[in-house]
Amino acid sequence: MHQSDQDIRNRLLIARLPAMPQILLKLIAHLQADDAGMPELAALIAKDAGMTSKILGVASSSAYHRQSKVVSLEQSLVSLGTDMIKTLVISESVFQTFNSFPHSGSTDLRAFWKSSLSAAVMARALAKAMAYPHVEEAYLAGLLHNVGRLALLATAPKEYAFNFTARDDAALCAVEQRTLQITHAEAGAWLIERWHLDSFLADSVLYHHEPLARLEASHPLIRIVRLAHLLCCHADDAESITQAASLCALDVETLDELAGSVARQVEQAAQHLGIDLAGADDIATPPAYAPPAVDPVQRRLSDEVRNMVLVSEVGQTFARQQGESSLLEAITRSARILFDFDTAVILLQNPTGHALVGVAAGEHQQRLAGFSIPLAKGGLLAASALECQLAFLKRDMPALGIVEEQLFRILGTDSLVCVPLASGQRSLGVLIGGVAAWQIPACQKREGFLRAYANQAATALETAIRARGLARRQLDHVTEEYRAASRRVVHEVNNPLSIIKNYLSVLDHKLEKQEPVSGEMAILNEEIDRVGQLIGGLADLQPAAASGVTDCARVVDDVLRLFRATDFLPPKIEVVTRMQDAPCEVEADADMLKQILLNLLKNAVEALPDGGRIEVANRGHVNRDRRLYLELCVSDNGAGLAPDVLANLFSPVRSSKAGAHHGLGLSIVHDLVTRLHGVIGCRSSKSGTSFEILLPIPLPASAAAALPSPGNTAMSS
Repeated sequence: MHQSDQDIRNRLLIARLPAMPQILLKLIAHLQADDAGMPELAALIAKDAGMTSKILGVASSSAYHRQSKVVSLEQSLVSLGTDMIKTLVISESVFQTFNSFPHSGSTDLRAFWKSSLSAAVMARALAKAMAYPHVEEAYLAGLLHNVGRLALLATAPKEYAFNFTARDDAALCAVEQRTLQITHAEAGAWLIERWHLDSFLADSVLYHHEPLARLEASHPLIRIVRLAHLLCCHADDAESITQAASLCALDVETLDELAGSVARQVEQAAQHLGIDLAGADDIATPPAYAPPAVDPVQRRLSDEVRNMVLVSEVGQTFARQQGESSLLEAITRSARILFDFDTAVILLQNPTGHALVGVAAGEHQQRLAGFSIPLAKGGLLAASALECQLAFLKRDMPALGIVEEQLFRILGTDSLVCVPLASGQRSLGVLIGGVAAWQIPACQKREGFLRAYANQAATALETAIRARGLARRQLDHVTEEYRAASRRVVHEVNNPLSIIKNYLSVLDHKLEKQEPVSGEMAILNEEIDRVGQLIGGLADLQPAAASGVTDCARVVDDVLRLFRATDFLPPKIEVVTRMQDAPCEVEADADMLKQILLNLLKNAVEALPDGGRIEVANRGHVNRDRRLYLELCVSDNGAGLAPDVLANLFSPVRSSKAGAHHGLGLSIVHDLVTRLHGVIGCRSSKSGTSFEILLPIPLPASAAAALPSPGNTAMSS
């Protein structure tokens, strides 16, 4: 590093250069947040006395004149709107910093400020046109893109005084490099990094004189600031502007449209910031600003446009609220600010639509908790809500009812503004604002604004109510699913519990005779494990089907052994099995198949109160829809099923059997077969009932991939 280069950098380090206000960083982060709220923004700005004074001053100016006097910072912020707040906060913070540079007080900075403001406004416009998400970052980068010139002036006032007023171009950078061994772009980037601002800001400042050919793959912010600098400082360089525009994917026509509005925005921003641009080198403006006379029609149109913008921003604020309670709080708080209500409350229609009731939001929550206005009995408030008409009530009106008088006492005001909350043709309730009597005429002049505000509030409120109803229905659905799952588990657990109970009796009998009990103990362990599995399945409303290959003949033998060894099978009932010698393997979980057979055999036993015959048969393979199944049949020779019972056989129904959970067995069987990708059907006549189950047989993976999924249609002949 050359000695002179080191010297100027050392001088930059020891120069009394100002620090960037920390409030700027916090405010930018807050303004870019999706959930930025006015109360939080006001609290942050209030920490900076100079910023607060600037905001209040602009809000009280003729450009933002209100019907009533602005009395708070939060009201001023709402009056200005988000875009103007961002402009004022960022600009004021930066210009406070600029004015703190050494020698800034003895130098005419009007041309510098003009250039900085122009680049900032242009950068923001370009960012919006390019859909760059951080438009305030672009505005700040434009403001700071030449801050290095101030740093060099403060560090080397004698060497740089003449160059500070020179044209800002590549030639200036060459002179700076030759005389100071550092350019103002490098000095500005160094200073921004020292302020710990975002690194892309420093890059956009560092490269704002870079040859365009090198910027093709650069960060969007770098290209935005480069193009903004060309448009504001080199408007005559059409070739470079066209090339830079192509880097930003913008056409020249778009740039022409943007350029037309930038000058007006710069003058407006300078006026609000108190910066006198008259006499700046690159502009010709009148020596003093004299606001023109405002035409009443123009003022009314301006007010309407401002109201539309405010309503739109309020709607976005409502949409960001999480939950109905926070939305109601936002509605009442915003209404107080926008319409100067002393207090505000909301009454909503109850679920039956017969009355207006107080809600737990806003002020006077406890007193309004039990407040109710019957809609059928009329009254001015009820009429306002039902007819969706604004109403302005005074305490001395002769037509007031008791409920209106109660509200006057609760709110402690002598006049009420009743704003109906209606979405489409549906009335949701009414927003009531308490005001002084002298404010009523001003409120009446703002009826359009009140209605637009109420529409936004009602739309957001209806969405919240709909979401609440959906959440309640989803909760009811999940509750019902758990209730059904609990009944299913209780029903199924009874089977192994009954087996366990009977086997304990068998076990006791064998132990008395000192006979071996290892087989019975194994069965008890199996059934206890099955109880645990059934109860564990309660947490899974839709459990996945277990996989595996099972031998049907073995499962049938296990189930029949359980029935024969206990009291489940009366002596007068004969059970016959016809399992073919052919393979009996199916693609099913053994425990689930066991559960199916237990339910079907219990039903068959109950269908034969006077005794009879039950048959469990393997009828071989069946080709159904190009898929091979094994057909397993459980039949009895009982009296058969009535047609109405057969029609609803596999649905949960109220059973004539004793017990709270009877009537679920066959619905559970159907669910289990379906989970095994099988099909179940039933035939019934006076000669008996037969349940026919098709269970898929195992296939090689290649063959299984080529087959269609099994359907759940009724069983064919």
